[in-house]
Amino acid sequence: MSQAFRSTRVLTPEGLAPATVVVEGERIVGVRGWVDVPSGAALEDFGDFVLLPGLVDTHVHINEPGRTDWEGFATATRAAAAGGVTTLVDMPLNCVPETIDVKALEAKRAAAEGQAWVDWAAWGGVVRGNADALEPLAEAGVAGFKCFLVHSGIDGFAWVDERDLCLAMERLRDTGLPLLAHAEVAGPVDAATRALSGNGAEWRKYANYLASRPDEAETEAIALLIRLCEKYKVPVHIVHLSSAKALPLIRDARDRGLPLTAETCTHYLWFAAEEIADGATEFKCAPPIRGAANREALWGALGEGLIDMVTSDHSPCPPAMKRRDPTHELPRWDEAWGGVASLGLALPVLWTAMRRRGLHIGFLVDWMGEAPARLAGLAGRKGVLTTGADADLVVFDPDASWKVEADDLHFRHKLSPYLGVELRGRVLETWVRGERIFAQRDWIGSPRGREQVRA
Repeated sequence: MSQAFRSTRVLTPEGLAPATVVVEGERIVGVRGWVDVPSGAALEDFGDFVLLPGLVDTHVHINEPGRTDWEGFATATRAAAAGGVTTLVDMPLNCVPETIDVKALEAKRAAAEGQAWVDWAAWGGVVRGNADALEPLAEAGVAGFKCFLVHSGIDGFAWVDERDLCLAMERLRDTGLPLLAHAEVAGPVDAATRALSGNGAEWRKYANYLASRPDEAETEAIALLIRLCEKYKVPVHIVHLSSAKALPLIRDARDRGLPLTAETCTHYLWFAAEEIADGATEFKCAPPIRGAANREALWGALGEGLIDMVTSDHSPCPPAMKRRDPTHELPRWDEAWGGVASLGLALPVLWTAMRRRGLHIGFLVDWMGEAPARLAGLAGRKGVLTTGADADLVVFDPDASWKVEADDLHFRHKLSPYLGVELRGRVLETWVRGERIFAQRDWIGSPRGREQVRA
């Protein structure tokens, strides 16, 4: 049976307008006028609520198999569904085994079976010594490859230097797949850390953690990646850009036509260093959250199109790893695990910030739908309401006002820097491939998410 989804505010590639989205099976077969409902179609009329395409988050640490005490497919994908995200792309580290060969990819596929509430894909990993595994991983269906240019925090996911990157790019250039890079190099980080320790730094102060991850770590890494991108013509994607000082480098590379893209994250667009309390290690991430002026420069780059997309970089862990033990004094930033837990909150967080800046809701889908889908090789299938796309839809109330409480966090551990934040906009329903999976703040049926292999 065909279905029709109608609203006075449907966000199509042509803009926000009254429309009817017609679905046959799992796919959209047409976007028509508001009154043009096919005869016999089952009609879902959402009134004046905004109908969005399902969003795509290409930077999520699901951590399964191996570290389900941190997160897992069941909890991560439930959180995604509650936040209007219908496709996740999983990072290749923090799971055991790390996704650095085909055997590990198959273990991830087995772990996901019957647990995923939304669709998902996997990034492969580039680490020291696995160059021979890259082409088999590409043939097995990963969306692209992720590397670190500094210690990742996970011993099994070894960071790479220029020599390793050259070996990897030689293998990747014929695949067409992107290389995603954690763009910090070790030299400036090590030097800053030594200087702070030599001066007796108080590691419970956020200012000292921030100083230990200087802008130069990002700018030097991005300069290296641009040089290799130009040499090998491999698409390079900068993940979680935090430093506005790198923007001129990115602008110059793009002006020269290099295949370079970049993302930033909701926490870099929402928080500012001046507002982070000492010991509040739920804010710890790398690169770090920088100052308010830096934040506004990132917003400017988004508006300019220099930054292509916004992701969550959901990287959770048990509270003990954040050293959040109430029986002890303030935690030390140098001892706490780095990563912000936020999956399911990105849509209202970004929309709230956009409202404050007078930005149209259409940008939201550009940054959290179309652009990440394109990065993951899912353009035209995910992140859009257009003929031929999967029928992934989100019913969104852009005017709802609410405060983030622990019950609103649907990932495994109820620890997030967003607790207590006042937001605007709430997801009312989420549909994946024509089936309702979330409504009235509850999940419906059973997990039916599928792996998405790059087109």
